[in-house]
Amino acid sequence: MASKCASENRSIGKGNKDEHGHMSDSFYNHEGRLAKKSNRIGNMENDDHDRALERTMRAVNSASIAVTLRSQGSLGHGEGSAPGLDGVFAKQEPEAPIHIDTDENDPEIHHLHSEGLSSALAAELLKKFGRNELPEKKKPKWLIFAEQLYQPMPLMIWAAIIIEAAIESWPDMGILLAIQFMNASLSYYETTKAGDAVAALKASLKPVAYVKRDGKFLSMDAALLVPGDLVLLGSGGAVPADCVVMDSQIDVDQAALTGESLPVTMFKGDSVKMGSTVVRGEVEATVEATGANTFFGRTASLLSGGDEVSNLQKLLIRIMIILVVLSMALCGIAFGYLLGRGETVRDALSFTVVLLVASIPIAIEIVCTTTLALGSRELSKDGAIVSRLAAIEDMAGMSILCSDKTGTLTLNKMMIQEETPIYVEGETQYSLLRYAAMASKWTEPPRDALDTLVHGAADMASLASIKQLDYMPFDPTIKRTEGTVQLPSGETFKVSKGAPHIIMHLVDQEVHAATVAQCDKDVEALGERGIRSLAVAKTKGSADGPWELIGLLTFLDPPRPDTKDTIERANKFGVEVKMITGDHLLIAKETARQLSMGTTIENAALLPKLEEDGKPPKNLMDYFKYIEATSGFAQVFPEHKFLIVEALRRGGYKTGMTGDGVNDAPALKRADVGVAVQGSTDAARAAADIVLTKPGLSTIVTAIIVARTVFGRMTSFITYRIAATLQLLIFFFIAVLTMQPAKYEPAGALEEWPAFFHMPVMMLMLITLLNDGTLISIGYDNVVPNTTPDKWNLKVLFTIAGVLGGVALLSSLLMLWVALNSHNPAGIWAQAGLAGLTYGQITSMVYLKVSISDFLTLFSSRSGAGFFWTNKPSAILLVAAGIACSLSTIMANAWPESRPDGVPTVGLARVAPKELSVYVWIYCLLCWFIQDAAKVGVYAFLKKYNIFGINDIVAMKKADPVEMA
Repeated sequence: MASKCASENRSIGKGNKDEHGHMSDSFYNHEGRLAKKSNRIGNMENDDHDRALERTMRAVNSASIAVTLRSQGSLGHGEGSAPGLDGVFAKQEPEAPIHIDTDENDPEIHHLHSEGLSSALAAELLKKFGRNELPEKKKPKWLIFAEQLYQPMPLMIWAAIIIEAAIESWPDMGILLAIQFMNASLSYYETTKAGDAVAALKASLKPVAYVKRDGKFLSMDAALLVPGDLVLLGSGGAVPADCVVMDSQIDVDQAALTGESLPVTMFKGDSVKMGSTVVRGEVEATVEATGANTFFGRTASLLSGGDEVSNLQKLLIRIMIILVVLSMALCGIAFGYLLGRGETVRDALSFTVVLLVASIPIAIEIVCTTTLALGSRELSKDGAIVSRLAAIEDMAGMSILCSDKTGTLTLNKMMIQEETPIYVEGETQYSLLRYAAMASKWTEPPRDALDTLVHGAADMASLASIKQLDYMPFDPTIKRTEGTVQLPSGETFKVSKGAPHIIMHLVDQEVHAATVAQCDKDVEALGERGIRSLAVAKTKGSADGPWELIGLLTFLDPPRPDTKDTIERANKFGVEVKMITGDHLLIAKETARQLSMGTTIENAALLPKLEEDGKPPKNLMDYFKYIEATSGFAQVFPEHKFLIVEALRRGGYKTGMTGDGVNDAPALKRADVGVAVQGSTDAARAAADIVLTKPGLSTIVTAIIVARTVFGRMTSFITYRIAATLQLLIFFFIAVLTMQPAKYEPAGALEEWPAFFHMPVMMLMLITLLNDGTLISIGYDNVVPNTTPDKWNLKVLFTIAGVLGGVALLSSLLMLWVALNSHNPAGIWAQAGLAGLTYGQITSMVYLKVSISDFLTLFSSRSGAGFFWTNKPSAILLVAAGIACSLSTIMANAWPESRPDGVPTVGLARVAPKELSVYVWIYCLLCWFIQDAAKVGVYAFLKKYNIFGINDIVAMKKADPVEMA
C-alpha cells in the first residue's frame, strides 16, 4: 500500500505540467524548495515538449504574429506610439548602429557589464541618440481630414453639389458644401478622438526593461534605453533594443523579423535584435543600438501589414452599397418619370438632389466609431484594456471562453484545505499545523513555499515558548525536514514533515499497520481528486522514542471566491467556459468539480499534433465534436491551445482564449478574442486583443457584458439609420410619383402650387444635421445586454428597419394627402372643421412630421424586440433628443414666408390655425405607438418561425461526451 501511495503521489506531483506547459516537481526540488510555477520554458526537459515547442513556434509564424510589435507603442509602429516622434528622431544620427566590443579583455565593456551606466551618462546618451522608439507610420492630419470627404456617403453629397452647380442653384450648392465640410470636420474629430483613446489605453501597456543603472537593476520604461545600457533578458520578454549577449545563452524567437519558425540560440557575443522575443533562458546583455538605429527600425517599413477589416466595417460597407444602389435606382426612375411628364431638366435634376440627400446616412460611421471608443474607455475602467476596437464587437459575440486555470480560475496560491485526516486521538488541524511548523526554522523567514504555506496557516505566536534544539533541513536523500524541540515542561521530541510515503516509513509498520493502511487509503483518495498531501509525524515520549503518524495536511490552489458565481454568470449570458490547463488531469478535475464546470476534463494528449509546417492537421475537424463536448483539457501544451481554438472557430463558435506566456501567443492571435491576463509576458500582450489589469475571470465576464452593451447601442443606431433613410428616400419617391399638388390647388390661391411635391434642400439638411448630431449621444445610452451572443444579421436589420421606416413613411404620405386635400369640403380636414391650408403650411407640416417621426423612430429601435417603454433611455440621449425636437418645432413654426428652391414655405405659427404644430405632434405620437407595436409584432413573428435565422446562435451547444481512442 505504501508503494502504491508513493506511486500515486509521484503521478500527481512529479512531472506535472501547468497550463503554460511548464514542468513542476513533486513537493520539493533538489534545493529543498517546493517547486514553483515558472515562466521559463527552460525548465522544460521533456523531449515531447521540445517537439511541441517547435511546432508551436511554427504556429507563431503561420498565425502571422508580429510578437511585441502589434500593440506596443514604444517598440512598434502601431497606434500606441507616443505622439511627436518625428522631432525626437530628428536628433538621432542616421549612422550605422553603435558597436560595442564584447571582448572580455576590453576594460570599458567589462565595466559596462559589471556596473551598467550611471544615470548621468545615460541622460547624456539619451540626448544624443534619442528615445528608444520607432517612427510611427501615422497618417498626416490633413490626409485624415481629406479621407472624410471621399467616403461613400460624402461622395453622394458631392454628386448633389455637382448637380446644384449644373443647374446654377448657388444657394443650395453653398448649403451642401457647408454641410459637407461640417460633417467632415465632425467625422475628423471623432475619428482622431477614437484613435487617441485607443492610443492612450495602449500607452498604459508600454513595455518595460530591467536595466542596470548606478550599479542596481531597476524596472524602467524601455523607451529610455540608450546604447551601453546593461539589460536583463528573460523568458517571455521582448528584446527592447539591439543587444549583445554578455553571458550564457538564450533561445530567441525571431519570427517577426526573419520569418524563421524555430527559436534561434544566441551565445555570448551574439547580437539579439529588437522585435524578437526570448523563449528560453535568462542573460545579461548590453544595448548596442536603439530606436531607428536598430535592425528593426531600419526595416520596419518592410514588416508592416495591412489592417484587417472588421465585421462591423464589412456590415457598414454592405449597408452603404445597398442604400446607394437603391438611391441610384429610385433617382433614375424619378428623373425619367419627371422628364416624361414634361418637366424641365432643371426641375427634374432639382428633385434628384432631394432624393440623393435623403438617401445619405451621413453619420453612420462616425457614430459607430464613437460608440466603440466610448466602450473601450468603459472597459478600461473595469480592468480590460482594448488594443483593437473591433475586439469589442467580437467579444460581444463570443460563445466559448477557453480559460487557463492557475491565476484566472484559481488564486495561483497553494492553501491549506479544511480536509485534514488525523490519526492520533486528541489532535486537531490546529495542533497538526503547529507540529508542521516545528519541523521548520519558524524563527526565521520561510525557506521555501511549503514553509511559507505552513507558517501562514499555523498559530506562530504559540511557538514562542518552544525551544528548537536541532533542525535537519530538506535533503534529496531523505526527502523530509526534521526538528528537535523542547516544550516549557521540559518534554523533548522530534517532528518531521514530508511526502506521505516518506513519513509513513518512519513509523513501525507492524505496530501501526492500521494507521499506515488508512493513511495510504486517504492519500490515494485525495490524489484521485488532485489534492496534494503533507504528512506530519512526531516521536513519542522522547527524542529517541518511536515515531507516530499524526495526520495529513492537504493543500490545493483553490478557486477564487468569485469564480464559481462568475462562471454561472457567464453561462447565463450564453458563454461556456472551458478550462485549458497544463496542470495534472486529476488536479484539473478537482478544480472543475469545485467550480461545477463539469467532469469531462480530458487529457490533451488525445488531441492531434500540428503538421511539420506549423499548420493544423487536415483531420482536425474529426476531433471537433470531442473538443466541443468536453469541459476542458489538462496537461496542455501550447500547440494544443492553438488547435482547440482553431477547431472551435471552424465549428462556428466565436472563441476567446486567455493566456500569459510567450507560447500562448499563437492561440491568442488565432482566437477571435485573445485575452492576456494580468502579469502576462510582452509576447502575450502583443498578440492579445484585450489585456487585463485585474486578476480573475470576473473581469473577462464583465468585459463581455460591457461589449454586448456597446453592440446593442450600435445595433439600435444602425437599425434606426436604415429606417430613417428608407423613410425619407421612399417617401419622396412615392410622393413625386403619386402626389401632384397642382391638382389640389384651390381656386383663388395666392401662391402657385407646384406640379410635383418636393421639399427645399435646406430643410432636408436640417433634418439630417439635427438627427445625426443627436445620435452621437447614443454612445452613452442605456442598453440591456443580450443574454445570448450577439451577431450581425443584415436581413433582420433591414426587416425591422423596413417596418419602422415603412410605418413612418406611410403615416407621412397619409398626412401629406390629407393636407393637400384640405380644401375639399368632403375631405377629412374640412370634415374636422379646420380651414384649408396654404402650400407653405403644408411644406412646414411635412418638415415637422418627418423630423419628429425620425426622432421617435430612434426610441423604438433602441428597445429591440420590446416596447419602447421597456428600456429607459439615458438622460444624455433624452436631453439631446429634446433639444433637437425643440429646435425642429421652433423652425417649423418660425420659418419666414419664402420660396427656397421655388417651394412655397411659411412657418406654422405665422398663419391660422397657429396651433397646427400641436396637431402634427399629436399625430406623430399616435403613429409612433402604431409603429412600435408593428415592430414588436414583426419581431415576435420572426422569432416564432426563426425567419432569417434570428434564433440561430452558436452558444452552449453541449453535445454528449465523445470518446476518443
